[in-house]
Amino acid sequence: MNLDRSVLVFAGAMILISLALSQFFSHYWLLLTAWIGIMMLQSAFTGFCPVAILFKKLGVKPGGAFR
Repeated sequence: MNLDRSVLVFAGAMILISLALSQFFSHYWLLLTAWIGIMMLQSAFTGFCPVAILFKKLGVKPGGAFR
């Protein structure tokens, strides 16, 4: 799995987890969903993604979107 897909899998999993947590515990978990959305928009315009940097340091093969 390359870097692009890893970032998308991570973002999707975190969104689903935060939605589940908001249903079972507190609606404040939706703030995590909002934060992930903001970071996805920011990375679409700037190309800067902290999760991509972390995954790259962990040795995930690079893809085309995040350098």
